[in-house]
Amino acid sequence: MDPHLHTETASDVDPRYSRQILFPPIGMEGQRKLGLGRVAIVGMGALGTVLANHMVRAGVGYVRIIDRDFVDKSNLQRQMLYDEEDAAATIPKSIAAAKRLQLVNSNVVIDPHVCDLNATNAEQLLHDVDVILDGTDNFAVRFLLNDVSMKLGIPWIYGGAVASRGVSLTIIPDRTPCLRCLFPQAPAAGTTDTCDTAGVIGGIIHVVASFQATEALKLLVGATEQLNLSMQQWDLWFNQNSAIRVSGAKKSDCPACAQKQYEYLDAHLESDTIQSLCGRNSVQIHPIIPSTQPLEYWEERLQPLGLVEKNRFLLKFHASEDIQIILFPGGRVLIQGTEDLIQAKSLYSRYIGM
Repeated sequence: MDPHLHTETASDVDPRYSRQILFPPIGMEGQRKLGLGRVAIVGMGALGTVLANHMVRAGVGYVRIIDRDFVDKSNLQRQMLYDEEDAAATIPKSIAAAKRLQLVNSNVVIDPHVCDLNATNAEQLLHDVDVILDGTDNFAVRFLLNDVSMKLGIPWIYGGAVASRGVSLTIIPDRTPCLRCLFPQAPAAGTTDTCDTAGVIGGIIHVVASFQATEALKLLVGATEQLNLSMQQWDLWFNQNSAIRVSGAKKSDCPACAQKQYEYLDAHLESDTIQSLCGRNSVQIHPIIPSTQPLEYWEERLQPLGLVEKNRFLLKFHASEDIQIILFPGGRVLIQGTEDLIQAKSLYSRYIGM
């Protein structure tokens, strides 16, 4: 070997990755691949914050984080990137998370988006990544992720946690069953537990998200033969865990992966723009045509009608003692204090205008 030819060694790499490089399945080459990797994390709640923390600390080069919500004090028990100041200032989760993560690893490109992932923007936000990580809390968005995955050929890793129970599954287009092979339809509203109805303990969040994150690292370094393609289920409180083989569940008539019918990605109906957020006592209204009015416009318009609180990310209008209306740039609105779509539309029409 030419003694003048430079060979990369551990001393040439950021020492923060030294222990990860010592793990033979990653090593120097795997670390290089991680630095070139691109992931998107949809949902920056409990699972999303753990996922983002793992990706950024592992040195994944580009991490896009997407969330529509802001930090609330009830999040702090399990959503590890936020603090009391974030909650008091009503900071959007993506912004608060990005600020914290950049302090952890300034070499990683962190791309925060304060928005609702929906049929109008999903392909734009997810088309250029290597892996999609599920940090969401509802099946409608998961089916949307599944459609994007199947259409664009991008692997995604499903995860969910409630109470002390958790589940995860790695989904590879053209190789594994997709989510709709296993769940043809979303569960009916009110038929499944949520963190707001059944509670959640922090430990199960870390178990599920750590499994998802490890599967993502395998994909990014190319260790596809080591992927765990069974559906993993845990119940930490009652000491149960199982792995369900799903390889035989791939359906020849699946609308998404077999028939290439992307029903959730192609949806543009009112029912997709006005949603009751289960367990949140809130309704989200997302206008099909984005608003061009700045938050300052709404501050001036609504101040004579009630208390208005504004930061550079959102505006909160206290319509009554029980009803708050949260406006985001672009026109997306959360109406807190009701799950009734008719009442929410009436409030929206009254204060914002349909």
